[in-house]
Amino acid sequence: MQYNTSQKKMNMPEYGRHIHQMVEHAVGIENREERNNAAYTIVSVMGALMPHLRDIPDFKHKLWSHLLFISNYKLDIDAPYSLQVKSEMLDKPKTVEYPQSMIKQKHYGKIMTEMLREAGKLEDCSQRSSLLSMLVTHMRKTSSSWNRNEINSMQLIQDVLDISNGKIRLNPEMPALTEPIQMPKESYHNQPSSTHGMSKKKKKMMMAGRK
Repeated sequence: MQYNTSQKKMNMPEYGRHIHQMVEHAVGIENREERNNAAYTIVSVMGALMPHLRDIPDFKHKLWSHLLFISNYKLDIDAPYSLQVKSEMLDKPKTVEYPQSMIKQKHYGKIMTEMLREAGKLEDCSQRSSLLSMLVTHMRKTSSSWNRNEINSMQLIQDVLDISNGKIRLNPEMPALTEPIQMPKESYHNQPSSTHGMSKKKKKMMMAGRK
């Protein structure tokens, strides 16, 4: 008996050992025409084994690419598609450069930080005051969403001062800091209730049982 541990490693185990043996046999065929015919036969069998791939665009092209990969790119055939060579398949993808920005108060987010810095560049006017009022209110709401205790007004004033590089000095008496914030109410679907989703008949029966 021959165990799989003693056999060659399969490049694509999902196709099974028999497909890999067929490909290995095709690589050893000297006559090019016979080798091409064998390749077409193997591809048809691979397609029958992987019917779910038929919904993928370029289904046949993918099968031929798999065939070449299984053969370790040793199968010299006249494929109906332009196939990638080994060097192209083994090349590592280029590293994607992500923008890096140093944010001390990360809990406010990058967008809020940039908006505060832009607001610091504006001249002192009614539009600047309205913008700062909206930003401060939003900062209080977002901080309440991740912290049980509402952020201290003096801490928020200091954070805004640091973020704006000293260009925004908030008035501790401004309404955006002193007025209570209104958090969005929980929707009916999010409220826990033992009767939620019950029919009126079942609700009446449950209420009658509690009496």
